[in-house]
Amino acid sequence: MRALRLRQWKSEPELMEVPEPTPGTGEVVVRIGAAGACHSDLHLMDEFEPGSVPWNPPFTLGHENAGWVHAVGDGVTGLTIGQPVAVYGPWGCGTCARCRVGVDPYCENPAGAPVPGGGGGLGLDGGMAEYELVPDARHLVPLPDGLDPVEAAPLTDAGLTPYHAIRRSWPKLPPGSTAVVIGVGGLGHVGVQILKATTAARVIAVDTRAEALRLAQECGADQTVTSGPNAADEIRAATGGRGADVVLDFVGADATLALGVAVARTVGDLTIVGIGGGTLPVSFFSVPYEVSIATTYWGSRPELIEVLELGAQGLIRPKTTTFALDDAMDAYRQMREGTLEGRAVIVP
Repeated sequence: MRALRLRQWKSEPELMEVPEPTPGTGEVVVRIGAAGACHSDLHLMDEFEPGSVPWNPPFTLGHENAGWVHAVGDGVTGLTIGQPVAVYGPWGCGTCARCRVGVDPYCENPAGAPVPGGGGGLGLDGGMAEYELVPDARHLVPLPDGLDPVEAAPLTDAGLTPYHAIRRSWPKLPPGSTAVVIGVGGLGHVGVQILKATTAARVIAVDTRAEALRLAQECGADQTVTSGPNAADEIRAATGGRGADVVLDFVGADATLALGVAVARTVGDLTIVGIGGGTLPVSFFSVPYEVSIATTYWGSRPELIEVLELGAQGLIRPKTTTFALDDAMDAYRQMREGTLEGRAVIVP
């Protein structure tokens, strides 16, 4: 079969022929219907080097995957051949307290995982291929009626990651509250939709790009603000001087972290989702009182079930552009250039 593989750090992936996988005991082979292209893939290609993470190339890219059950190994029950499924991307040990409740991204026994701190497309072969080998059937979530693999694939990360970040702050988002979304890219524009679908909060979207702010409006943002020296004052004015109850930073650069602190309300949440490499000085007087600052990574398997249901109901729908597997590198080039709006989905 054909697969888009990263053969070494700091290199472009290559489309090549590899053997079709065969499932062992407890394993499942999924025929891929769609695989999302994520900005984190660019970090793998451009920035990582030996020692950055506990795994190394070569492996097939693609950690946002959906398709149909193609073959099952011995001992697999509850799945039928041809059944549409989404692949839960982070693969933990399966036995620690976190994994037992489906929170594999925070696995406490990474040495017992298929690959420490990774999964398909992150150290092991992912879904930018005709088939993907999933090491445990528990990582597959049946698709609800009305949701096909092309729609489902980006929800497994671009939907799940912002959903987890927002869900943890639901108690701080009652009617009358304000949420600020910084960065309306592949995850941020879905974050706006999730906020509108699951909370009564007023949503303010922030970005440097006019086209991103237009996308935020299409996704339901109540107000848009151009990032810059006046952004904090605009947001403060829009909240009556109180600030935002929840700030979600989908960039994570120095400037966006500083903006998040500047507009956060006391007893609010500042959640850092983006991996822009910025730092945030924290001291007694540097942040508003009782502001909780957290980083999040991906989401839980039960949350993925909820995200897919929201997708099936049409309440969240990432803006996507589809590419054939032969054209996958075009998707990544557009991502590098900043010309891709929303999310790229590769269809083998």
